[in-house]
Amino acid sequence: MGTYLFLIIPILLISMYVQWKFRSKFSKYTEMRLTSGFSGKEVAEKMLHDSGIYDVRVMSADGQLSDHYNPAEKTVNLSTDVYHGRSVAAAAVAAHECGHAVQHATAYHWLQLRTSMVPLVSISSTLLQWVLILGVLLIGFTGNPFVLSIGVIGLALLTIFSIITLPVEIDASKRALAWLRNTHGVMITPEENVQAKDALFWAAMTYLVAALGSLANLIYYASMLFGRNKY
Repeated sequence: MGTYLFLIIPILLISMYVQWKFRSKFSKYTEMRLTSGFSGKEVAEKMLHDSGIYDVRVMSADGQLSDHYNPAEKTVNLSTDVYHGRSVAAAAVAAHECGHAVQHATAYHWLQLRTSMVPLVSISSTLLQWVLILGVLLIGFTGNPFVLSIGVIGLALLTIFSIITLPVEIDASKRALAWLRNTHGVMITPEENVQAKDALFWAAMTYLVAALGSLANLIYYASMLFGRNKY
């Protein structure tokens, strides 16, 4: 347990800081109206068309920070604030999600790998908590490691998925910022581009701490499985 706390407490503290920083940055940049006056929807459609993509729809999605690209349905789904918003944050998020659409159109290998893992990861994440609880109880009372072994395999899968997500998200942001910069002030000014880069940097950091947290959990349960932790 001591080893686990040594791993997880710093990660939790860093995660709390990153989440606070991420939300404060987006709150700040949401208040900054784009000089060009374009909405997130308009930014997204412009980036898609400039990239030669005409079979992807830009849609409004319920929720806050619910923005995502759906490769199966070929839709860029923007939260209401981003879809209608005319701020630096809206432009950054809209362009970032379109970065995923460009990845899809260009067969970006990390996105392909991540997408292929989604069905299995969805099943694993739904059942994993109960499998781990049952596994810990069984190994504690009977010494049988079978169920916990399944849980560790599931955790390993989620950890790999989290790690693969990192280059996918970072690359999407790079594509977004490059496109925004190459509009030469039509969509976003150089100063606003710097602000968009700052916002997307902190968004990427949330994926990094999520991957670290998943890795810490994997180490803990794997060490329990192999009898290296006292529980």
